[in-house]
Amino acid sequence: MKQIGAEFFGTFWLVLGGCGSAVLAAAFPNVGIGLLGVAFAFGLTVLTMGYAIGHISGYHLNPAVSIGLWAGGRFPANKLLPYILAQVAGGIVGGGILYLIATGKAGFDPHAGFAANGYGEHSPGGYSLFAALVTEVVMTATFLFIIMGATDRRAPQGFAPIAIGLGLTLIHLISIPVTNTSVNPARSLGIAVYAGDWALGQVWLFWVAPIAGAVLGAFVYRFIAEGED
Repeated sequence: MKQIGAEFFGTFWLVLGGCGSAVLAAAFPNVGIGLLGVAFAFGLTVLTMGYAIGHISGYHLNPAVSIGLWAGGRFPANKLLPYILAQVAGGIVGGGILYLIATGKAGFDPHAGFAANGYGEHSPGGYSLFAALVTEVVMTATFLFIIMGATDRRAPQGFAPIAIGLGLTLIHLISIPVTNTSVNPARSLGIAVYAGDWALGQVWLFWVAPIAGAVLGAFVYRFIAEGED
């Protein structure tokens, strides 16, 4: 239960911190943090939770990561469902807190975006479904590769949250214009629930692509690293 609680709270923090920076601070008059700030905010949520709860649950914070680590032989199958449920619940609660804050400003419309992930006309840069699919698969595969490498017993100890957090930052710098960056089904659903309408209609992609990418990344890492001393 402590591991489940840690995954819930960590995913809550990821959605509130990352998406909150996008919704509340990205374009704030005169001091907006912009794309760079949002990318770092997502990276910082993972970095901070890595040190806060990594020793409790492993700080997956992401159904795709849990599934990828299972595919990579790093996580037991009997923990998959509890972890995923906790992550989804944490994402929805995090999105709910953000919704309560954001709607405190007159004229705010969550259906206009609310940091939801999208493709086509709902992509920040107008990118197609295919471009979004490729982006999410490749970015999540790379994320899993980084996670498995940084947490390998042969890697320098104590630095994994830094590598993983900066990896997620770079992923956001690349892919925010394409999909608003998911690489995390719990993050996508936790926001789509409140954005509604088109966001819920497109959220399927942000489950399918990250999970496929995570499994791919895990297999690639195992192919490269297994048997190496």
